Amino acid sequence: MTGAAADVAVVVVTYNSEGHIADLLDSLPAALGELRYGVVVVDNGSADGTLDLLDARTDCVVVRSSNDGYAAGINRAVRSSPPAPSVLVLNPDATLDPDAVPLMLDVLRKPDVGIVAPRTREADGRLSPTLRRAPTLGRVGGLSFTGLAVFAERIDDPGAYEAEHEVDWAVGAILLVDRECYDALGGLDESYFLYSEETDFCLRARDQGWATVYTPMAGAMHVGGGSGENATTHTMQMINRIRLYRRRTDDRRAWAYFALTLLVEFRRGVLGHRDSWTTLRALLQPSRRPPMLGAGDAFLPR
Repeated sequence: MTGAAADVAVVVVTYNSEGHIADLLDSLPAALGELRYGVVVVDNGSADGTLDLLDARTDCVVVRSSNDGYAAGINRAVRSSPPAPSVLVLNPDATLDPDAVPLMLDVLRKPDVGIVAPRTREADGRLSPTLRRAPTLGRVGGLSFTGLAVFAERIDDPGAYEAEHEVDWAVGAILLVDRECYDALGGLDESYFLYSEETDFCLRARDQGWATVYTPMAGAMHVGGGSGENATTHTMQMINRIRLYRRRTDDRRAWAYFALTLLVEFRRGVLGHRDSWTTLRALLQPSRRPPMLGAGDAFLPR
């Protein structure tokens, strides 16, 4: 359903998403139920058949854009959406279960809730661990296998996904956001380009009194990696983690986080992760960093 007014503004950013976007759009009517909604898809310069597929549909508004990043695409989609008190942010490689959005909206309407994340599964039906703790020096190493909160940013314990509760942040593939919260934060921070924008958004929301809440009542599936992963995207991910941490702490801790990231990437490289060597070179030589991040003017990324 589209129109001038809606309960939910559904926003999606595509980039070479031909293999996934139709499944997402097909899942939306049942997922939204009786809610009024409008769907805006911003395409960030796809070179495959994504735009042909979208142009053949009548259930979404398509906005063509150059690729100025995921966060910029989401913000552009929100600006192009019908007025609505909530925004449903979706990755193109996700699908939603029937009635997922009304169930998420019930949670979003609770006092001081600004963001809601559903229970998400992998393509094979396994639980997708989408909940995260805030970044710290102890968690820089990605030691989630320890199961210890002091070392693990990712929450892997299945028991943590059984009941509704507040979290530090959640993976941004499927998030329902209060529009007042979104506006108060000025949308997603476009300087990240790709990765860490949802971490930043959830943590800034918490700073201003808006909670991120997980609910197991609403279900969804996320394939992951729908637009491709490579050495450049891995480098962007690591640099943005450092930038986010630096922006939220003092330089002394930021330098420590940077040094620990170097050690982690060196270890990964030795263990056979070739993308980590590219990341190490970019961390040590700012001129090698992806230019779209604008992080090449200082040794410590900012």
